[in-house]
Amino acid sequence: MKIKFLCLNMWQGGNLFDAIIEFIKKEKPDIIALQEVYNGHNKDWKKKYRSIDVLKQELDYNYCHFAPAFLDNKDFGQIEQGNAILSKFPIIFSKVTFYDSSYRKDYEEKRENFLFAPRNLQQVTIDLDNQVINVFNTQGIWGEKGRDNIRRLEMSKTIIQEIKDKQNVILAGDFNVESNTNTIYNIEKYLTNVFKNKLKTSFNMKRKIKSGFDGFSTRSEDLPGYAKAVVDMIFISFNIKIIDYKCPVVDISDHLPLLTTLEI
Repeated sequence: MKIKFLCLNMWQGGNLFDAIIEFIKKEKPDIIALQEVYNGHNKDWKKKYRSIDVLKQELDYNYCHFAPAFLDNKDFGQIEQGNAILSKFPIIFSKVTFYDSSYRKDYEEKRENFLFAPRNLQQVTIDLDNQVINVFNTQGIWGEKGRDNIRRLEMSKTIIQEIKDKQNVILAGDFNVESNTNTIYNIEKYLTNVFKNKLKTSFNMKRKIKSGFDGFSTRSEDLPGYAKAVVDMIFISFNIKIIDYKCPVVDISDHLPLLTTLEI
C-alpha cells in the first residue's frame, strides 16, 4: 500500500498558518507529523494558538493525536504545546515517552528557556486497511549548536529503545541536532534516513534572516549555521520502499517541509 507522509515544524503553532493549510490541501498527504503545535481552544486567540482546532476545521483528517510537552504560560493564558499526528486512517494505539525532562506546567516560551523545554517522543499505531504502521514524531532537545552532547545521545538511546522491536516504522521530526552526528548515526543503525545527504539545509532561510519576526532575536552570526544545518528528518524501516521524496522550498514556516511517498 502506498502512503504520502508529511513532516513539518509549524513554527510556534503556525506563524504562517494560512500558507500551511494551503500547502497541505495542495499536497494531500495521508499522514502528517507536526511539531510546535498549540492546543488552545479560546476562539479569541490567534489561529496559531489553536493549531489543533484549526487544522481539524480546515482539513479532512478524521484521526488526530496530540502529545503535549509542556503548558506554555502566556500573558493572556495557558496553552499546551507539543507534537501532533494527523491521519486519514484510524489511530488504534498511542504512547508518549519523555526524554530527560517530564511535562511542565510552569514553562514560559522564551529563548533563554529553550534549553529546559521538555521534549517527548510521540507514537501512534495506524491501521492501514488491516496492515499496521508505527509512526513516531518528535521535537528533539534544543541547544545553541547542533552537535552531539550527552543529552542528545541519551535521546537517541530512548528513541532506539522504543522503535527497535517495532515493524513498519516511520520516525520523523525536528530533531534539533544535525544529521552528521552520532546521535543520528545511532538511529541509522535501525532505520533508513530518507533524506540522507540529500539536503543542504532543512531551514527556510527567508524567515531565519528576518530577525525578530518570530519574537526572538536571530543573530546574524548564527545564519551560516542555519544555512548548512539539516535537523528535520524522516526515517523508515528497512522493508519500506521509498517511491518519492522532496523538500519543497516554500514559505510556510521557518523550517522546510519534508514529503515522502512510501510503499508499505
